[in-house]
Amino acid sequence: MDLDSSLLKAAQFCSPHIRTEAGASLSDGLEYLEHGEWEMVLLALEELGDAHPQPPEFWDLLADAARVMWLESHVAWYEWRGSEARNGALRAELCLVPTEEGGRKVPILPGKGLRPMWDVGQRTPEGELSVSIALLWVEGRTPLEPGECAPVRLLPLSPEHWRHLTPGDVITMHEMRPPSGTARIVEVVPPVATVP
Repeated sequence: MDLDSSLLKAAQFCSPHIRTEAGASLSDGLEYLEHGEWEMVLLALEELGDAHPQPPEFWDLLADAARVMWLESHVAWYEWRGSEARNGALRAELCLVPTEEGGRKVPILPGKGLRPMWDVGQRTPEGELSVSIALLWVEGRTPLEPGECAPVRLLPLSPEHWRHLTPGDVITMHEMRPPSGTARIVEVVPPVATVP
């Protein structure tokens, strides 16, 4: 795969009018490309993708470029972002139950997908609790320790079970009994249309 080509194709998804939080624009990323600073281009494009929602194809191109550069943690992140763009996601503040109160014994590591079950308010026809699975990604670089809170991203496997949730709603994480944490929804991220 041609790295320049992949990065250039990804850049074509970005409007020249988009600015990152730091004020950078597409022209800054293209300047890095001219000098062969591929990792800087990759990070600039990621920031532009954060500044304005991008379709799955954009994130797929970034994952391909990161794969060629042997940046495996970036590959996993861009694949995750591509899944978010395809299916929608939720951002939340997750607080884990302390170990001494029956919570998990080990931290949740950033960049390592977890597949817990969640009580999102659904019930079976008999009135029993009906849980739904969502992949979990801890934001940042610090492990989420038992008893602590951190921002997370949730990728529901059955998005239709989660559509009623709005910012401020609280859901419960289950890995076993008793519950292992609670999460307050901060943002509902809708899917981004794919490019024809």
